[in-house]
Amino acid sequence: MSMFQHADILLKEAKTCLSNISSLNHRLNALISVRPPESVLTRVSEVALKCTESQSGLAGKLFAFKDNFCTIDQPTTCASKMLQGYVSPFEATVMTRLYKIAHAIDVGRANMDEFAMGTDNIFSVYGPPLNPLYSTPRSAGGSSGGSACAVAAGMCHFALGTDTGGSVRLPAAYCGVVGFKPSYGLVSRHGVVAFAQSLDTVGVLARDVQTVREVFNVISAYDPLDPTSVSNELRRQLQTNTARRRQASKGKYKLGIPLEFIVDSCSPDITNAWAAVLKKLLAQGHELYAVSMPSIKSALPTYYILGPSEAASNLSRYDGVRYGYRANVDRVANGVLYGVTRSEGFGSEVRRRILLGNYNLSSGAFNNHYIQAQKVRRKLQLNFDGVFSVDHPLEKPIDRDDQLTVDFLVAPCSTGTAPLLSDILSQKSPLDSYVNDVLTVPASLAGIPAISIPWHTDDGKVVGIQVMGQYGDDDRVLDVSETIMSL
Repeated sequence: MSMFQHADILLKEAKTCLSNISSLNHRLNALISVRPPESVLTRVSEVALKCTESQSGLAGKLFAFKDNFCTIDQPTTCASKMLQGYVSPFEATVMTRLYKIAHAIDVGRANMDEFAMGTDNIFSVYGPPLNPLYSTPRSAGGSSGGSACAVAAGMCHFALGTDTGGSVRLPAAYCGVVGFKPSYGLVSRHGVVAFAQSLDTVGVLARDVQTVREVFNVISAYDPLDPTSVSNELRRQLQTNTARRRQASKGKYKLGIPLEFIVDSCSPDITNAWAAVLKKLLAQGHELYAVSMPSIKSALPTYYILGPSEAASNLSRYDGVRYGYRANVDRVANGVLYGVTRSEGFGSEVRRRILLGNYNLSSGAFNNHYIQAQKVRRKLQLNFDGVFSVDHPLEKPIDRDDQLTVDFLVAPCSTGTAPLLSDILSQKSPLDSYVNDVLTVPASLAGIPAISIPWHTDDGKVVGIQVMGQYGDDDRVLDVSETIMSL
């Protein structure tokens, strides 16, 4: 293909994306800010003539990014009144890598739950995005609902999100796209506004696994600005392990069915789709085994102790004094400094989690709640290590004699398809939404790679199927995902 033919293709794809934004975004509310179309097309033309197709598969491709990624040329608000108009003095590392290494072009910022706290993206100061797969208003999932919605609606080639307890995978499952959460520490979090540092992971959403892989290959790199970034030495070890395991497996895998993912709240749509996927994998010659990880039953309450505790600490910096929203009453000399600012600036769900987190960190609850949750999290990590056939690269080797082990786990990503927004808004308790994270938080607590793959049922519905692998086995998780997509 000539350089000019490649440029024509990129421009045509860009125009399609921009047309979809123009015609759909006012209804779907996926993007909260949009680049001028003329500037996007100009940039696509420049990149297309500068970079050949072989240099970068992402050059000239359009992407959206969640509103908690810092950029220096537009406000980063985290969909909150608290950060309205705030412009960061520095740029997120992943944004820099996509701009300067991949030569990808952003079309705008994606809607999200305020400070990434939510399951259905209803807690946004901009209002909820709508799922593009349905004519009636349904949830796009949260907290990266805008990113999933933009990809599903054809507004961009891929999108960035963050996954703390399933915030990339659940929206991907609801919107019928691929949503990948890499191993913790492989992708830099520098410049990503924190919710819970020990859980936050930059994720990728796209319509196919190959695009996800290309984006992951660009943003997965050591970053000295992120203290949790995996070292280059360990990255080389992981690459060696991947090559060896690919050669040994020859494309056939031992797949585990986690018994604890069989929950009463799963709808027939989900269980039937799960069974159909497993049946086809078995027919292709892959081996299936039932496995048990008892600590998964405690994963959800563990997550809702640790996540809000870290959030309460992180969000204490928002006082309205140095930047962000400030209430007028906090400016008078009556002894009030920032109480009213935080009450007015934060939405209901953020305030709820701050209160919950501060309680868990209080002297009366710290040992019985926070410390116990950390112990359960460690047990869960060991449960996963014991099930996988390969060792965790950061842990001591496990003696697996006479123990059933598998290469990957295959399970549902959600307990149902996208719910109606009216049903969500009429819920009496926030706990009704919290339980939707029950199938995604285990992988987040363990820090392992996990991905949601769209599976189309016979009656036209879309269900998210989840694949999980050992820490650092990200490339092979993507391999298995491509296998399932091909079915």
